[in-house]
Amino acid sequence: MLDTEPDLSKSLFSHIDFTSGAVAAVSGGSDSTALLLLLKHHLDRTAPATKLLAVTIDHGLRPGSAAEAQGMARLCATHAIAHRILTWSGSKPSTGLPAAAREARYRLLAEAAQAEGLGLILTGHTADDQAETVLMRQVRNDRLARKEGLARDEGRGHADAAGRGLAGMAPATLYDWRSWIVRPLLGMRRAALRDVLRRQDVGWADDPTNVDKAFERPRLRATLADDDGVQRIDDALALAAQEGSVRRQLGLAAADLIRRFAIQPAAGLIRLDPGLLNAGEDRTAVYALRILLATTGGIAFLPDQARSEALFARLKTGFLCATLSRTVVDCRRAGIFLRREARGLPPAAAVTQGTLWDGRRRITLNNSSGALLIAPFGAAAKRPAIGEGETPPSLMRAALAAEPALWQAGECLGLPGDIRAPAVVEARPVVAPFARFLPSFDLAPARAVAGLIGAAPVPPLPFSGHSAG
Repeated sequence: MLDTEPDLSKSLFSHIDFTSGAVAAVSGGSDSTALLLLLKHHLDRTAPATKLLAVTIDHGLRPGSAAEAQGMARLCATHAIAHRILTWSGSKPSTGLPAAAREARYRLLAEAAQAEGLGLILTGHTADDQAETVLMRQVRNDRLARKEGLARDEGRGHADAAGRGLAGMAPATLYDWRSWIVRPLLGMRRAALRDVLRRQDVGWADDPTNVDKAFERPRLRATLADDDGVQRIDDALALAAQEGSVRRQLGLAAADLIRRFAIQPAAGLIRLDPGLLNAGEDRTAVYALRILLATTGGIAFLPDQARSEALFARLKTGFLCATLSRTVVDCRRAGIFLRREARGLPPAAAVTQGTLWDGRRRITLNNSSGALLIAPFGAAAKRPAIGEGETPPSLMRAALAAEPALWQAGECLGLPGDIRAPAVVEARPVVAPFARFLPSFDLAPARAVAGLIGAAPVPPLPFSGHSAG
């Protein structure tokens, strides 16, 4: 049994729901090794029947990575923990390697969890990692401010964008709208975890890339070894906690505005009541608008803060028609309408399982699709009869023209789900800016938009009676 006094495993894991089992991401480093052994200790005491799978991702970037993965396999065997090694195969990018490796890692971990029917993924990110992340984002924000000729505390748009990043890593993040990634060690310092391992005479592997100053994080880590490093880390963690709270509160307020002022009168068309423009706090309304713009346009990132604020100010002055983030914003007496612009829509392609069409629709096959193609409705949108109502028919047809339709032998069969369209294909809306990664900070607005557009509900948080905060 792992000797932990006081019992860290209880404080780290007792609030997490392990009913559907867990994948522990283990690299062989001290953080993930401690995570795995503490987790095993906790489950053995509280829920010994829980299925636990340790997964090591071999990125194939260093000669010793395969041996380190095998070393983790031996440690898991010693502690009767199921273990699997997955390899990141294929070509590696010449630039942006850390980000690409991180994306591949999460993809492989999620695939392993889904293959085993396990409900969540645990990673060993620590308070040190959190502080480094926040400090790196501070540096980037300062660099951006200097480039734009702005003082760091000037410009509301820049400050808001900085605040989102300065919240750091969320306690939980939903990956691909299916798998929860939980970070139970964010409140633990790396040194404390290494003390736990030393008391048990458990070793770990030191990845040489962690000290390779060709990469940004190791360069920053080296500066934190100075005399003021401890204070800088403490300050960064305090800032992350503060900004995380601000981000959650902003999201709650934006979700309220979305529920009060937004409706979907037709597929691909969102109507905003003009009352949104004078609902109170402009910062919250602009945030809600940015999320809806990204969702309508199928963009993975929120539109630029300053441009969004300028658009919001123009909407207050009267009627207009503008485009931002592939979204047409059409302000009329009947309301403010958002729809996907006609440019840059995907070409016709074979229907394939799991495709994220135009960043807006998740394609699901319920059976063989045969020779079906998926392409924008286009001119065929003129055919369906559209009744008169509060929403101008011309706007409904324009929105419909950008929706995915099924085609066969040059004939449009209609939208998936229509009477003429085969029932083998489903094209469900997604909340584009959160479809890949949904931090728990942003749960409230993600849920509000999912309800608005008919996206799949957000899976419940894997916490027992606790919030992600």
